Amino acid sequence: MIESRSQVTVRYAETDMMGVVYHGNYLPWFEVGRTTLLKELGLAYRQLEEEGYRLPVLEVAAKYLRPAVYDDTLTIVTRLKEKPLLRIRLEYEVRREHELLATGHTVHAFIDREGRPVRPPASAVAVFARAFR
Repeated sequence: MIESRSQVTVRYAETDMMGVVYHGNYLPWFEVGRTTLLKELGLAYRQLEEEGYRLPVLEVAAKYLRPAVYDDTLTIVTRLKEKPLLRIRLEYEVRREHELLATGHTVHAFIDREGRPVRPPASAVAVFARAFR
């Protein structure tokens, strides 16, 4: 299993009229966690795109347990539990210190510039093989 941690601070614009973070704002935080994890592995999203690969979201889920509010410092814990083959599934936790606020996951597929499903590039396969030794 591979784990990464990212931090975000809740901006006022991310809250709703009740003063809590609007539920849709968790998805960009998942993206922060995902891109950070890949970058830490040595597989930057920009590099994949330059090589002609995309990773569209096929599935997303979130479960909200406790509210986040303006100016909270949150940690996004991102986990890759299985070596990706054609799809990659990432799991997320959003925490305020030790308090679990939300959980979720995303599933992505590797596609080419024309939108056709493809196998991951050799560089990604090598990175995942090293990470899952």
